[in-house]
Amino acid sequence: MPRDETAMYSHLRTPRAAAVAGIVFSILLVIIFWVFRSAVPADPLDPGTWLASGSRSVALALNLIPFAGIAFLWFIGVLRDRLGPKEDRFFATVFLGSGLLFLATLFVAATVVGALLLVAPSTELTGTTTAPTFRFGRAAAYILFNVYAIKMAGVFMISTSTVVIYTGIAPRWMAGIGYALAALVLLGSFYFNWSIMVLPIWVLLISVHILIENLHGRDGSLRQP
Repeated sequence: MPRDETAMYSHLRTPRAAAVAGIVFSILLVIIFWVFRSAVPADPLDPGTWLASGSRSVALALNLIPFAGIAFLWFIGVLRDRLGPKEDRFFATVFLGSGLLFLATLFVAATVVGALLLVAPSTELTGTTTAPTFRFGRAAAYILFNVYAIKMAGVFMISTSTVVIYTGIAPRWMAGIGYALAALVLLGSFYFNWSIMVLPIWVLLISVHILIENLHGRDGSLRQP
């Protein structure tokens, strides 16, 4: 492999790449969730007036979701590369699978909401509780996000925290915070509408730690727990 290509490949493997991707993902996801929670009522039986009053802000959030997904995939990929041969197959499967399932359910829920926005101007959906199409789409998006996506986010945090403990890529106290926040997501999401915010905040915490560690001149080698 030529020297230039080797240098480029080495640069892509640096922990800073994972940190930047995680920070971008965290910022975008916070913006997305904030817009959704501000424009769309938490009640899945809402009358749908937001299809007219908040459609522009919701459309903006929907357009940001693919970019957040790309950043999240980059974050997962570079973290797995940083783990290297010490990555446990069991936790690697749960770590990667839960992350991909979280993105998949998030994308499907966004697709359902986007479809409602697309067809609302030319149908009877806007401002009515009786349209079967709206009621089904609204309920499907609610269940996909508030049941499946949130639960997969909790599993992702638990598996990542376990990897942190056994590989030492971050301090143990961050893993403890990850376990606590995952419990909040898994058990308290029904009672706290903003509980999903803990995922981007926790990813931001890990990403900032990796970035600071890299800026201080430390290598990305794994520490023994």
